Amino acid sequence: MSTAPLSTVVLESRFAQELEELSVPWRADDVADPRLLVLNEPLAAELGLDPAWLRSPEGARLLVGNLVPRGATPVAQAYSGHQFGSFSPRLGDGRALLLGEIVDAGGRRRDLHLKGSGRTPFARGGDGLAAVGPMLREYVLSEAMHALGVPTTRSLAVVATGRQVRRETLLPGAVLTRVASSHLRVGSFQYVRATGDTDLLRRLADHAIGRHHPDAAGAENPYLALFETVVVAQAALVARWMLLGFVHGVMNTDNTTISGETIDYGPCAFLDAFDPATVYSSIDHGGRYSYRNQPVAAQWNLARLAEALLPLFDEDQDRAVSMAEEALESFPRQYSAAWSAGMRSKLGLPEDLDRDVASFLVDDWLGLLRQNRVDWTASFRALGGAARTGAHAARDLFLDLPAFDAWADRWRAVGPDPGVMERVNPVYIPRNHLVEEALAAAVEGDLDPLGRLLEAVTAPYDERPGLERYAAGPPDDFGAYTTYCGT
Repeated sequence: MSTAPLSTVVLESRFAQELEELSVPWRADDVADPRLLVLNEPLAAELGLDPAWLRSPEGARLLVGNLVPRGATPVAQAYSGHQFGSFSPRLGDGRALLLGEIVDAGGRRRDLHLKGSGRTPFARGGDGLAAVGPMLREYVLSEAMHALGVPTTRSLAVVATGRQVRRETLLPGAVLTRVASSHLRVGSFQYVRATGDTDLLRRLADHAIGRHHPDAAGAENPYLALFETVVVAQAALVARWMLLGFVHGVMNTDNTTISGETIDYGPCAFLDAFDPATVYSSIDHGGRYSYRNQPVAAQWNLARLAEALLPLFDEDQDRAVSMAEEALESFPRQYSAAWSAGMRSKLGLPEDLDRDVASFLVDDWLGLLRQNRVDWTASFRALGGAARTGAHAARDLFLDLPAFDAWADRWRAVGPDPGVMERVNPVYIPRNHLVEEALAAAVEGDLDPLGRLLEAVTAPYDERPGLERYAAGPPDDFGAYTTYCGT
């Protein structure tokens, strides 16, 4: 086994150095005997890290934050957040640490970040720990989302700590090592705005521009341009979620990134039977973050970002508010354009098809799915087969066959493209019942189901023999599905 020295791992600390007011230097809890459960070798190589060394005892210690490269400054980041509409001025990384920033093989700066590494000054009474199940869940979900083409944080590794974590019962503990373009959030800007320090707000905005949206620096009003770019990024991101039937479940402002990446895979899941009111989070009793409300929630969060940035838009508050409102009003148009283009591709509709005709086909299709409680992912993939061969797989999913046949006749008449459909409609997603099956086995020490699930969902568009159960919907007795935040 290769045992490359730790000196080959270079972690920079630009965030901690440029914005020291937004973090607290901290160290991860000691882990006596870290045991690697899963390692993302392609991602490790992309980051310039030797997978073989990461599998060594020294590598495992790096992955839990106990072996820190010389010159690195691990920090717990400070941020605020609206959580289910209620503002918390001081949240921060209660069980997480930013180990540092790594420049990958493509020259991109990326955060190396821990989750479940112990209490920090932001822990708010929590234990700062995480259990094996939720950390493996984030690994599976984030890597599936990446394979589906969704901007997202990535998962590098999950390491068992050998420590018991008390939740409803005692559970085996773990640390997730994840990778992101950054961990700047709407809540980061809310935190600074609450201090009233306009100079710090400007420095944070400059940092965000330099890291994520450098074109904004040359705009007439760079900070307005920054906001406009984040609006576009979030509109495109949420449209991707909706097109894939993904329900985030905890769209608080501290989980809304400036980069436009998906972050925090706690209470989240993919739709089975299509119901726009679907909620998967155990704590979302009012449906604030239901499937259908995600675009509304995203725009609300962006309004909070605009409020935080107002002093940078213009010295005159009325003009600043007017600028913010105009930029924010573009969100529905941006989202609608991304959603409409995506749905046309999912149904294989010709690019030159009249917009009204396309809209009627889309709306009627969604109505059929809802009324017949048809599986979201399976229905679109089966429809691609129907476009190619006239197969009955799609038709057999519906109870109201006359309604389906009437819609299908109209759809076939416009000449849908099955090739386009197969490129955008996945065969495999992290099916909720299979995720639970894999996590339950992993907690008991059997990682084989997890490996087979990852094999399917990390190549989601390629149908392969032997993986039929990973394309199938849940069994009839699976029942209602609920997910939890893991704290």
